[in-house]
Amino acid sequence: MVAAGAEPEYRLYQDLAGWWPLISPPGEYAAEAAYLAAVLGTADIPVREVLDLGCGGGHVASHLSGPLDLTLVDRSAAMLATSRRLNPGCAHHQGDMRTLRLGRMFDAVLVHDAIDYVTTEAGLRQVIDTAFVHCRPGGMAVFVPDYTADTFQPGSGGGGSTAPDGRQGSFREWRSDPDPSDDWIEVRYEFVLRAAGGGTEVVRETHRLGAFRQASWLRLLAGAGFAAAAGSSVRAPGGQRPAHLFTGRRPG
Repeated sequence: MVAAGAEPEYRLYQDLAGWWPLISPPGEYAAEAAYLAAVLGTADIPVREVLDLGCGGGHVASHLSGPLDLTLVDRSAAMLATSRRLNPGCAHHQGDMRTLRLGRMFDAVLVHDAIDYVTTEAGLRQVIDTAFVHCRPGGMAVFVPDYTADTFQPGSGGGGSTAPDGRQGSFREWRSDPDPSDDWIEVRYEFVLRAAGGGTEVVRETHRLGAFRQASWLRLLAGAGFAAAAGSSVRAPGGQRPAHLFTGRRPG
């Protein structure tokens, strides 16, 4: 998900979106989705209707739909098309998580790692406000950023998979923080895309991603009207707790 405005339009969310299920396979999200479902189950009201802001290709949603009635939102039309193929039973809307207003409320709001593309505190405040106005009293919002400024460490990683037709998609990444005094980091990506016929394309791009301090998260969540918390003590057998998780409970 890329927020509106002057931010770069990364190819990953445009012409490469169809490769996303190979670059980062949906199955790899199952354990974390199970944990998030358990967290959502701790709301003060029964959670059935969930708004997923910045759904991307719908990989997390694919493990939550069924028990939950999901409404999926993303700014990228190409990523929404990918999600529709994976989650045909879910409602999809194109929109910016900072300014979206659907005119209705949900039992819970989920904002997964698409929040990483918000790189200013003003933008983060807007996303939290969006979550609050769409969250029913007694409901909760769950935010799952990949990075926080308190814990960020430079590093590298990668992944990928192969489709039954022989196509292959993989990535490598290198993470750094050019200026620890600001609220963002840089991740350099290399995507290797191999067609079924053998042709290969290598795409390199650098993404700017948000990395806010825990104190900033808690202050902004409380400022929006949520009862804010960092982390979770929820036990979810078979689930995998994400590295970073913030919750906001809307008072009933």
